[in-house]
Amino acid sequence: MPIRPLLLGHRGARAEKSVPENTLASFDLALAQGCDGFEFDVRLTGDGQAVICHDPRIRGMEIAASSAQQLRLPFLSEVLACYQRKAFLDIELKVPGLENLCCELLRSFAPQRGFAVSSFLPDVLEKLHSLDPKIPLGLICETQSQLSRWLDLPTKYVMVHHKLALPKRVAEMKAAGRKIFVWTVNLPADIRRFSRLGVDGIISDNPRQLAMEIREKAAGPRKTGRKSGK
Repeated sequence: MPIRPLLLGHRGARAEKSVPENTLASFDLALAQGCDGFEFDVRLTGDGQAVICHDPRIRGMEIAASSAQQLRLPFLSEVLACYQRKAFLDIELKVPGLENLCCELLRSFAPQRGFAVSSFLPDVLEKLHSLDPKIPLGLICETQSQLSRWLDLPTKYVMVHHKLALPKRVAEMKAAGRKIFVWTVNLPADIRRFSRLGVDGIISDNPRQLAMEIREKAAGPRKTGRKSGK
């Protein structure tokens, strides 16, 4: 049987308008619609809490200058506790300063279905590696310049924008022992193309469509973020 990629919802089920993205309701929906897990964004509040939000501001408040109580956003600890046995977690750190707290929370709520801590920021990845070399890290790349760092950083994953995920490049990364997640893949033809290319994970705004194209049409054992026996 062919090994299919991990199916991950982008910020949960971002395309669904019935629930807000980056919320527990959105994460639940992504899983219910057939995903193995989801990607979500983490920021640091003014009082040192790790909360879930993509943008630096919400409802007119700057997250880095506001308290968690003011913001009323999900906590990273809450997400880890809720989904540590249910889902593969792609934990994107949007800003520096979260590294120590992230490591502490991962020790308390170790994800059992596989995970990666990802970031666009090389310094964040290097700091995480220095704190705990066992944490699986992922470099997120949207430009050629960002992609140029993939080989010299201590990462297990490369989260590549779909426009950069060329067959030769994917083959090169796999030959170097990296796992490749492609984002954000929303067109059915692209979902099928990247699955055939052999990427390890596909991140989509539309979990239902992603699962329909991959899980239902090419059922088989899935790739995981863990080595066998671990």
